[in-house]
Parts: sequence; C-alpha cells; structure tokens
Amino acid sequence: MTLLPSSDIRQDGYAVTEAQRARAEGRTSRRYARRMGETMWAGVREAPAPFEPGAAVAIRELWDGRVWYARPATVVRDEPNLTMLVVHPHTTAKEPIDHAGMPLRIPASDWELRDARRGETWNLSFAFPDTPYAVILGYGSTGELREYYVNLQTPLARSPAGFDLVEHILDVTIPPDRSTWAWKDEDELAEAIDGGLFTEEDAAWFHYWGERAVEHILLREPPFDDDWTSWRPDPAWPVPALPAGWDLVPA
Repeated sequence: MTLLPSSDIRQDGYAVTEAQRARAEGRTSRRYARRMGETMWAGVREAPAPFEPGAAVAIRELWDGRVWYARPATVVRDEPNLTMLVVHPHTTAKEPIDHAGMPLRIPASDWELRDARRGETWNLSFAFPDTPYAVILGYGSTGELREYYVNLQTPLARSPAGFDLVEHILDVTIPPDRSTWAWKDEDELAEAIDGGLFTEEDAAWFHYWGERAVEHILLREPPFDDDWTSWRPDPAWPVPALPAGWDLVPA
C-alpha cells in the first residue's frame, strides 16, 4: 500500500516515530495484545468452508475465550481476498453488561450478555486477510451513506457460526466525501491501557494500522475505488438472527 506523507495523513497530536513504524511493519504476525485470547479455530478442527452469499452468520467479538459481543449478519462475499458482511436494521445482538445490568464498553473480569435490538441504521463491512482492521460503511434509515468507519481489530477468523475477532477499541471515522478523518475512542483505549488490557506498544500498533486504513480509503484503493453509496442488500435475503452455535467457542 502506498504511504501518504505524514503531513497529508496524520492529525495534530499524534505521530508515529520512524522506529515505531519500522517495528510495526516488521511484526505483522505478532500476537500483539497480551490478553486478546485466540480467535482462530486452527488446531481444533479444519477451518469451516467459505459461506455462500446470503448465509446468516454471527460476527463475534471474543475476549479471554468468551463471547464479548455477537451480532447477526448476512454474507455478501466470502472470498480469499475479501469478506463482505451486511448488518441489517432491527436485528437483535448480544451485548455485554455488568452484574448491575449496565452496558460495558471495555472488557471487565466478568460480564453477562443481554439482547440489544438495532435501530433503523445498517452497515456494510469489508475485511481483508491478515489485516487488523475492517472498514464499515454506515448507512442511514433512508439508505444514505453516512460515514466510513474503521474498526481496529484482529483479522477475521472463520468459525462454524460465522466470524470471530478481538476488538482493539480504537476506531477512525471518515465522512462520506472523504475530506477529513478523526480518531474515535482514544479515551477508552487509554482506560484499557491503564487497566492492563493493552500496552502502550499495542496502542502504537493500533494507531499505525488506523493510519494504513485511512490511506486505504482516502487513496481509493480497491474496493474503495468503487461507488458504494447506492449499494443495497439483495431483497431476497431475510433479516438474520444469530445462528445456532453462536455462543460456542473452542475449549
């Protein structure tokens, strides 16, 4: 991926040093979050076969070997170089809460899951092999493209129920015209570092890949060289529910 000059792509207030950049570029396979757990099913069984377009799957965020968040989605593409998923409006996800019933944003030592119903908005996500981010296009209730959203995460790992990931908390938002960009949830990442969930080195790694994702979008590299503003799901696809086995993880 071609790199933009730092003056063109970085925001004031954050800079990745050349040493950090060199370390990041040289460790794409490192297991960089200390408590991220394992999302891959390798060694447990053969990887599940690719899903067909229209299949209902679960997108699961895992933490310490447990499901942290799960949302139903429909497969648009499941190909070697690109996975595309659509999350419909009015679906019911599972979200984490503490024992007092309050929603949790950052993983805790223990949590429970409860139903969480989506509103009118929906999104289309793009994930790429060995790439620790997904790009999510957010659409409004009338179908207008509202934003590009970069979710920093582990690369998707296919499971029998769908796809697993570990959330890295930090995100990036980009308006539809791609005129600017901004970090999101840096305060929550700082809180996670203070709590020992991630390290400062992890945070530099997440920022590095956030900048790479921004380049991917702003440089209009595939698949963002296409116009996705008018994309719509196949009307024959039903609104999915979480499939059977969404709560099962390998021992």
